[in-house]
Amino acid sequence: MRFFRVFLILALAIGLSACGGKFRKYYGPEVTSVQVHKADRKMYLLHNGRVLESYDIALGFTPNGHKQFEGDGKTPEGTYYITHKNPRSRFHLSLGISYPNVADAEFAKTQEKSPGGDIFIHGGPLGPIARRDWTEGCIAVSNREMEQIYSMVEPGTVIHILP
Repeated sequence: MRFFRVFLILALAIGLSACGGKFRKYYGPEVTSVQVHKADRKMYLLHNGRVLESYDIALGFTPNGHKQFEGDGKTPEGTYYITHKNPRSRFHLSLGISYPNVADAEFAKTQEKSPGGDIFIHGGPLGPIARRDWTEGCIAVSNREMEQIYSMVEPGTVIHILP
C-alpha cells in the first residue's frame, strides 16, 4: 500500500509539473509598452523605449486599415492598453486589448453598427493555421511565444498599434 501511495504522489507531481510551462515567471525589466507594426507583421515589447523582445505576428483576415465594425476582420490601430490576462483562452493564453475606445464606439454608433470587441493578443488554435492573417482582428503569435508574452506583460500596459 505504501508503494502505491508513493507512486500516486510521484505521478501527481510529474503531471502538475508538466502543466507549469503555461505560466512562466519573468524576472527581467518591466514591459512599459507594446508596439505592433501591422505592415511589418512585428510586435515589440519595450522597457522605456528599449526593445526587450520582438515577435512575428498574424493579424485579422482583412489586415489593412483600422478596425471600425464587428466582423470586418481588421485589427485596430491606435493607442490602447492591456485590460486583463485570460488563462482560459480558446487560443492558448491571451491578453485583452481595450478596443473599442470611446472614439471607436462613437464612430460605429454614427454608422448604426457595432464596433465589435474582444480583441486580444493570443496564441494559436489547436489545429493548423490555413493562412498568414487568420484572426477576427486579434494579434496572434505562437503558443510558446504567447507563454513568454503572458509572463512579461501586465494589465495596464500601453499598446500602440501602428499601420
